[in-house]
Amino acid sequence: MPGRATAGWQTVGRANRRRGEIEAVLDGERRILCLTLGALAELETAFAADDLGDLAARFSRGRLGARDIIRILGAGLRGGGNLFSDEDVAGMTADGGLAAAARAVAELLAATFGTGDGGGDGIDGGAGGAAANPREPQPAR
Repeated sequence: MPGRATAGWQTVGRANRRRGEIEAVLDGERRILCLTLGALAELETAFAADDLGDLAARFSRGRLGARDIIRILGAGLRGGGNLFSDEDVAGMTADGGLAAAARAVAELLAATFGTGDGGGDGIDGGAGGAAANPREPQPAR
């Protein structure tokens, strides 16, 4: 999706969408994010999910809190080969604030779980397409 941009986050051409990668600009730096198996295992533990289906179902609800966004971005950054802790991610900024960060998370989840947009293989862990529309996660209230 070269050229598609959002405030503070920008998808650019280096990422391989077929591998579940996205590229985002965070704190002014272009970074590859990818939810590898290791990153997904990290998220299963963080969210107390029994399997990928549970994880996909949680994300498909579209209600993510700030901690959730930090964890997902952190796991994605680490899966993409970046050495950032969740604490590092919590201190990062994006033009457009929380909404821009949530859009980046939604794009990463879509690339990982496949949502019919050409990215991923439609992996749903038996959840019946549970991650079918993570495009605009809303912060938990």
